[in-house]
Amino acid sequence: MQKKGLLLVYTGHGKGKTTASLGVTLRAVGRGMNVRYLQFIKSPERTYGEQIALRKLGVETEQLGIGFTWTKTPEEHREALAKAWKKTHAALQDENLDLLVLDELNNALAIQKFPVDDVLPLQEVLEAIQNRPEKMHLVITGRDAHPAILKLADLVSTIDGTKHYYDEGIPAVKGLEF
Repeated sequence: MQKKGLLLVYTGHGKGKTTASLGVTLRAVGRGMNVRYLQFIKSPERTYGEQIALRKLGVETEQLGIGFTWTKTPEEHREALAKAWKKTHAALQDENLDLLVLDELNNALAIQKFPVDDVLPLQEVLEAIQNRPEKMHLVITGRDAHPAILKLADLVSTIDGTKHYYDEGIPAVKGLEF
């Protein structure tokens, strides 16, 4: 068995990054691993299909965000990111976790509409990733992964979009997007 935890990064502008992390989560649960799934942008005020399924599987799942950056004020987002980082930092030190998924962390780190480095400090994130328990596997998803995270990764998959029904005016589909 693998003794050193691996860092898997799913990035790019195509659909499927969260889905890829859910596949890894499903395999880990199937093998009896202790998994925690944290979502950085999604809001606890909404219900998501993956949230329902993961809870049925006994995976601790938490939505730490407040939605897309254009849905609330910068200060509301900054407050949510600060709280998210606090929970994430603690999870990255949890010796009992075999797999931790940080869904859309890349998106959060890439926000440029307002400052985030003081509430989600890149250097602290990188140090926490590097200093996580040795056996902990870590999955990070989201567009625009920071080059420093890519450098730390053991696996990077870039998911590009070739065609999407959004472009044809079809809105998000229940069961496919949420």
